[in-house]
Amino acid sequence: MQYKEVEGGICAPKGFAAAGVHCGIRANHSEKYDLALIKADVRCAAAGVYTTNKVCGAPIKVDRAHLTDGYAQAIVVNSGNANTCAANGVALAEECCELVGKALGIAAEDVLPSSTGVIGQPMVIDPFARGIPAAAAKLAADAQGSTDAATAIMTTDTHKKEYAIQFELGGKTCTVGAIGKGSGMIAPNMATMLAFYTTDAAVCPALLEKALKTVVPGTYNQMSVDLDTSTNDTLIIMASGLAGNPEITEENADYNAFVAALTAIAEHMCAEHAGDGEGATHLITCEVTHAPDLKTARAVSRSVVCSNLFKAAVFGRDANWGRILCAIGYTPGDFSIDKVCVWLSSAAGKVYVCENAAYHPYSEEEAAKVLAEHDILVKVDMGTGDASAKAWGCDLTYDYVKINGDYRT
Repeated sequence: MQYKEVEGGICAPKGFAAAGVHCGIRANHSEKYDLALIKADVRCAAAGVYTTNKVCGAPIKVDRAHLTDGYAQAIVVNSGNANTCAANGVALAEECCELVGKALGIAAEDVLPSSTGVIGQPMVIDPFARGIPAAAAKLAADAQGSTDAATAIMTTDTHKKEYAIQFELGGKTCTVGAIGKGSGMIAPNMATMLAFYTTDAAVCPALLEKALKTVVPGTYNQMSVDLDTSTNDTLIIMASGLAGNPEITEENADYNAFVAALTAIAEHMCAEHAGDGEGATHLITCEVTHAPDLKTARAVSRSVVCSNLFKAAVFGRDANWGRILCAIGYTPGDFSIDKVCVWLSSAAGKVYVCENAAYHPYSEEEAAKVLAEHDILVKVDMGTGDASAKAWGCDLTYDYVKINGDYRT
C-alpha cells in the first residue's frame, strides 16, 4: 500500500482543528504550553485504548464512560499534573468536559479528557477555567494548530511528536494524523503515555475500535523505555468521515487498507517515542524474523529492547552480542535458540556478530562505528519459522537517572 507523508499532524485530515496554550498548571514554567484542545467539525466515530496499570488516571475513567456510544467531538489534554490518585479527580475531569462543551457548543459527553504529569498531586479547576476558553478561541485547522497542541502535551520530551500520511480508500484520498508525548514511564502493554489520532476516513465505531485494538499489540505494546507502565497511557482516535469514502462497516479490503495505514503511522510514532526516551542517545529497533510463531517473535524482540544490560552496552557503543542472546534466552516460550543469528546495523554499516547462537568473527572497530549512529537496528533471525515482529527501545544513560532523580523539582 502506498502512503504519502503530509504536513499538518492532527489537523491534516479534513474537519479537525487544534490549539495549545499556557493556562497555569505548570506554574513554574510560564513559557510552556500546558493545555491542548482538539476539536472536530462533526461528531466523530471514536475509540480508545488505555493503560493496563491497575492505578489509572481519573480522565481514563471519564473517557471510558463518554465512549460508551462510540462517538466524540473533542479532546482536552493537560500536562504538568496526571490527575491520578486525587480525591476530586473524576469530578474535575468531568467539569473540564463541561467547560469544553460550553466553549465549543457541544455536549460534555462528547469530550474526552486526558492528563499527564506528576502522580498524586492535588488539582483545581481554575487553570482549566482560564485555559479552555483561551484554547477554544485559538483553535486553528492548520499545521500550527497541531504543533501547538503537540507542544502542550510534552513533559520530559525533548521535541514534539506529530505525523500525518495520506492513502486511498474506496477511490478517495484519506488522511490520518497523530500527535503524541512520552519519553519515560513507557513499557510494553499499552505504552504510549499519550497519543491522539485523527482521520477523515469514514469508519463505523465498532470497526474503528477493532482496527485500533488490532494495531496496538504489534506497535505500542512493542515499545519500551524503562519497563514502567504509566498510570495514564491513552491512545484515542476520532474519525470524521469527511473524506467521503464508503463507510467501512465490515472487514473488507478497505478495512485492511485502513489497518495498514494505522500500522504505518503507529510504527513511526513508536520510533519517535523510543528514540526520545529520557536521556537516550540511541533509538534501538529490534527486528525478529523466522520465528516459530508471532507470539514468540514479539516476545523476543521486546526482550532485546528491554534488556538493561544491552541498553547500557549500546550507550557505551559496545557490540556485546552476548547480552542480546541472553535476552533471547530468558524470553518465555518453548523455542530453540540453536539457529539464532544476529546483525547490528545503522547508517554506518552492518556487522554480523552471532551465527547459530555462537560468535561470528567481526571487527570491533567497525561495530563501534555502527553503534555510533543514533538509529540502531538489531536483526535477529531465529531460523525456525515464518513469523516476524518489531520492537522499539532506547539506550540506558546516566541522564535517565538524573532526569528521574529530580522529576518533581
